[in-house]
Amino acid sequence: MSLFRKSTTAPLPAPAGSGPAISLDKVPAGLVNLTKSAAVSLDKSGLTGQRAAVYLVLDHSGSMRPFYKDGSVQRLTDQALGLSVNLDDDGTVPVGYFATHAEAMLDVRLDNYQGVIDRTHTAVPWGTTNYVAAMRNVIDEHHLSGATSPAFVIFQTDGAPNDRRATEQMLKDASRLPIFWAFVGFGGRVEFLEKLDDLRGRAVDNASFFHAANPSTVTDAQLYDGLTHEYAGWLAAASAAGIVR
Repeated sequence: MSLFRKSTTAPLPAPAGSGPAISLDKVPAGLVNLTKSAAVSLDKSGLTGQRAAVYLVLDHSGSMRPFYKDGSVQRLTDQALGLSVNLDDDGTVPVGYFATHAEAMLDVRLDNYQGVIDRTHTAVPWGTTNYVAAMRNVIDEHHLSGATSPAFVIFQTDGAPNDRRATEQMLKDASRLPIFWAFVGFGGRVEFLEKLDDLRGRAVDNASFFHAANPSTVTDAQLYDGLTHEYAGWLAAASAAGIVR
C-alpha cells in the first residue's frame, strides 16, 4: 500500500467545470458537509472541476453483516454521494451489491439515499466474495450508460476474493478502460487489496487502496483523502495513454 501520494508525471486533462458539478443549494442538508469535505480532498490533488461518473460496489458476503447492522455501509453510501456531487451532475450513484454473484445495480439519488441500504440489501442473499462478477458488472454498466466521463468506482470489501488470479487478470485487463478502482477495505483482512494496489502488468496504475479497519472511527476527510489521493496520477497517465479522452 502506498503511504505517500504518487507523483503526477503528465498534466491532468482540462477541468470540465470550476467547482462542484451540482450547486450546493440543490444538495440535501444531510449531504452538504460531506460534499464540502469531498471538495477539499479533490482540491488537495488538483482535481477541482474534474468530472467522473461515481459508482459504488458493496460486499454482501456473510462476514459483512456487522457493517450493515451498525450503519457503516449506509454511511459509505452517503459519502459516495457527497463525492459524486462534486464530480457528476446527475445526482445519482449506481450501487451494486455482490457476493457469490453480482446483483443488478440500483440508482441511489439525492432524493432517495436516506435509509436506502436497509431498504434494499435485505433482498440480496449473503454469499462468498466474487470480485470478478462485481467488476464486470461495473464495466458493463459504464459501457452501456454511454458516459463520456471516466468512471470512479468505490469498491468496498472486507476480504479476499474467491479467485485471486482471475481478479488480478481482470484488473490488468481493465487498466485499458477509462475506469479507476478505489478499493476500500473494512476490517482487518486487507493483504490482497494491498497487492492489487501495487499490481504489476497493467497499462496504467488504475487502482488505489484505503484501509478503514473500523469504518465507524474514520472521518469523512480521511475517507475522501484515501479515495482520491491516487486518482490524479491515474487521470494524467490514462489521458497521456489515450485511455481517457
